[in-house]
Amino acid sequence: MDMQEAHPYIPKDLQLSGYVPIGLSQSTIVGVYLLCSVLVVSFIWMLSGRCRNISKVDRLLMCWWVFTGLTHMVLEGYFVFSPNFYREKVPRYLAEVWKEYSKGDSRYVARDSAVIAVEGITVVLEGPACILAAYAIGGKKSYSYLLQLAISLGQLYGTIVYFVTAFLEGDNFAVSPFYYYSYYVFANGFWILVPTMILIRCWKRICTAVRIHEQKKTKASKD
Repeated sequence: MDMQEAHPYIPKDLQLSGYVPIGLSQSTIVGVYLLCSVLVVSFIWMLSGRCRNISKVDRLLMCWWVFTGLTHMVLEGYFVFSPNFYREKVPRYLAEVWKEYSKGDSRYVARDSAVIAVEGITVVLEGPACILAAYAIGGKKSYSYLLQLAISLGQLYGTIVYFVTAFLEGDNFAVSPFYYYSYYVFANGFWILVPTMILIRCWKRICTAVRIHEQKKTKASKD
């Protein structure tokens, strides 16, 4: 079979020596991911209920940080450290995820250097930091808001670089508009929307804390 027709990705002349077609259905791949996500969020929601004097917003944030942290470390971690995932003959779930997702962005299956760099930093730094953020919220640590702000900035930066590099390279890496909008735009859009909301919240909380501290200092100096 001609190599140009051996895979479904764009561009068609992309050389993927040893490529093995997807063995699992799209519904299975997406369904397992959604199920695991619901289980993780449900578990953290119940676990966060044991934390004293914690708001529902903070409980939701704990769910988000654990969910996104595990996504970074497990899902994206597999991509970063498994360069030959598209050659997997046995339908291992994580390999199948990236074969499927690459229909929305073939830079993954092509091992694009910019994508690997962004994902590598995300896996090594942001993944563990997200888990630490959930712990900081539950334990009411003093560094909680600063840590969340830093991670959110990192996620926004990484996602923006991800989109911008695709645009500069022609933004033509999806098999069809369906995969482009569902995988590339919609799925990644969460890592623009949620970090932005968290960033604004943390900024306000930090500014309020500093203002109160300065007011107390001023009052103490007058006394």
